Amino acid sequence: MNPEEPHIDARVDITTVVCPVTFVKTKVALEELEDGQVLEVRLNQGEPIQNVPRSLKDEGHRVLKATQDEDGTYRLIVIKGGLL
Repeated sequence: MNPEEPHIDARVDITTVVCPVTFVKTKVALEELEDGQVLEVRLNQGEPIQNVPRSLKDEGHRVLKATQDEDGTYRLIVIKGGLL
């Protein structure tokens, strides 16, 4: 584990669903966490990577990082509630 990476409290894979269900599933996963906890979201390119991070920010969460994996999917690291 990279010491610069935050501890991941939960993970959700939304690569098998399409917008707007992608954000709904992400939001449900965040509801299970406490403010300040970290969620890792695995999602596809295109609409999901364009819309989900923006929607998370609009709801007051903090997207720490978005990286593309070798298979073309993305991983978002999100802090619930925007807390550090």
